[in-house]
Amino acid sequence: MWSSINMSPYMSITAHYVSKDWTLKSKCLETAFAPESHTAAVLAEALQDGSQAWGVEEEKVTCVTTDNGANIVAAVRDLKWPWISGFRHNLNLAVNNALSIEKAQTDRAFVQFGTEEHQSVFTIKVRHGTVPKLYNSGSLGDYNISALVTIASKTFMRYDKLQDLIDSIRQYYPTVTIVIADDSEHPKPVTGPHIEHYIMPFGKGWFAGRNLAVSQVSTKYVLWVDDDFIFTASTKLEKMVDILEKTTLDLVGGGVREVTGYTATYRHTISVEEGGTEGDCLHVRQGHHHIIKGFPNCVVADAVINFFMGRTDKVRQVGFNPRLARRGHLEFFIDGLGSLHIGSCSDVIVGHASKIRLPWSKTEAEKAYEQFRYSSPNDNGKLYNEIFYFNNRFKCMTSN
Repeated sequence: MWSSINMSPYMSITAHYVSKDWTLKSKCLETAFAPESHTAAVLAEALQDGSQAWGVEEEKVTCVTTDNGANIVAAVRDLKWPWISGFRHNLNLAVNNALSIEKAQTDRAFVQFGTEEHQSVFTIKVRHGTVPKLYNSGSLGDYNISALVTIASKTFMRYDKLQDLIDSIRQYYPTVTIVIADDSEHPKPVTGPHIEHYIMPFGKGWFAGRNLAVSQVSTKYVLWVDDDFIFTASTKLEKMVDILEKTTLDLVGGGVREVTGYTATYRHTISVEEGGTEGDCLHVRQGHHHIIKGFPNCVVADAVINFFMGRTDKVRQVGFNPRLARRGHLEFFIDGLGSLHIGSCSDVIVGHASKIRLPWSKTEAEKAYEQFRYSSPNDNGKLYNEIFYFNNRFKCMTSN
């Protein structure tokens, strides 16, 4: 039984059945105007007329489900049809009752219902709805990368490589905004149209720089790149935007091509195995889950390489642990398990500046960078274990 917007009464009968190929089907048999008094006798007659009109044999009716109205329950029982109370109606009653009691005292309520043999308990959170966030995507038509994407990077003492990155970006995207976080000991100015350069305390670190750079992004998407990447004709940001716009992905990675020609995607799956009171076990495996329909070069994974585009609000939501100063990558994706839906596309590729340099050909700046970057303090291992194992409650990790 239900009422229209002008409060006219109607009764609908819906049949649920399993087809010959074992598929659950639902069909609305009729929706009839019901102006008469809704007594049990009147409703029983309407139910019987509706089933007979469709040739439904009463002995084949397995069960009838209605709300808890006394009249409709009595009508079904008068027909001697099997009856069960509707789950949705019971849940609605239980939630409303719990909220009316609890909402003045707490921000959550516990709802319990069940049968003689089973009990179920739900936690209902009481809170405001999320305010949607809109972004200016530019003019209609093709994707306006400058309006949709901000490129973010962290640099440390490698201004020559950073300038090569900027020059390569400008060759393909002359007006896209570039945000740079810089924790060099002696910062140098990085200027130019659509460039934002933020100076940090010396040696503040890798993930702290990521947090700063991403915090300054005002576009819908943020593209993360290392300061020694090089944009090429294969660095098609439009493809990344396209898959984010047309799927439920929150983040999509690309490929990084070395001077040797090898292209890395760092596709991994991540799972956590429950391990009891002593902690859980983390399992990291190379590979992916499945190909994304409509995007044959893209797959779903749990971790990707350091060249990725993500929804700005989702990347901020996960964030980067600022205590990870000199190394950190997988940790971001572990923190994003359950909240980030991640993909990887092998046909969007960025170049990687060569790291192959003879020792006597390295500049003083390169030597200073390597000394700071690759020499770890004595307590770095202890700090990493605390962040990786203790904070995540891991007792073991396996990988291939």
